[in-house]
Amino acid sequence: MEEITPAELKAWKDSGKPFQLIDVREPYEAEICSLGGDLIPMGELVQRISEVRKDVTVVVHCRSGARSAAVINALASRYGYTNLVNLRGGILAFGREVDPALRCD
Repeated sequence: MEEITPAELKAWKDSGKPFQLIDVREPYEAEICSLGGDLIPMGELVQRISEVRKDVTVVVHCRSGARSAAVINALASRYGYTNLVNLRGGILAFGREVDPALRCD
């Protein structure tokens, strides 16, 4: 599975690189802190599969990287996605490494 570091994600955002960012956490988690992007909770992904783009790289994230990795594996094996990238360490790593003002706990 391909991964992106928090610093690489920030560089993508800053450069305007086209990609989709999907947060697979629950709504209550996203209310506490968010990186923006599309909130599609893990449990809703099958019903909302049409929202996951195939024409650009899709960065999937969760709190620590475990749920997003599971989502990527499922989407790749069941739906043939080949453009998915996991945010290594999730939003917690992004806060630690890129944006210390981002508080998620």
